[in-house]
Amino acid sequence: MEALHTIEKQLAPLFKDLPAIPKGFKDFLVQYWPYIALFLGVVQLFAAWSLFALVSFASSVINYANTVSVYTGQPVGYTGLELTAAWVGIAVLVVNAIIFIVAFSPLTKKAKRGWDLLFLATLINAVYGLTQVFISVRGFGGLLSSLVGTAIGLYLLFQIRDRYTAKKAAKTS
Repeated sequence: MEALHTIEKQLAPLFKDLPAIPKGFKDFLVQYWPYIALFLGVVQLFAAWSLFALVSFASSVINYANTVSVYTGQPVGYTGLELTAAWVGIAVLVVNAIIFIVAFSPLTKKAKRGWDLLFLATLINAVYGLTQVFISVRGFGGLLSSLVGTAIGLYLLFQIRDRYTAKKAAKTS
């Protein structure tokens, strides 16, 4: 977690001077973020399962098509890099989903650990976008949408960060 705190300290100045969100919205985020995280974790698990099923089905169809394509001489399907990126993307989705689900309990207690887990999940979203750039169907658009989502997530997280660090400081004094 120390590496995560180092990244947090490096990113904090980037978000410090951005416009603040209204206090009521901050209160809303802090109150409902545990349930949002739990929902996102479940959705990502469902997405990972769906992608697993889709990639498995597509791989079997492609393998059959390639056995038939012996007669035409034209192989079909994904490249090895695209298939690897798809499997890595599925693994990253599962890891991210688990982090969101694990963050539920600390977030309900407004513990800094919960914020840290959301921060980690947001950074993993950027990694997921990087894996998707190698899939021809997703490509640069997938990377761009993932980076925009990461930036929005980081903005919201740094807006409510003081609600979690202040509580930790209050416990130690």
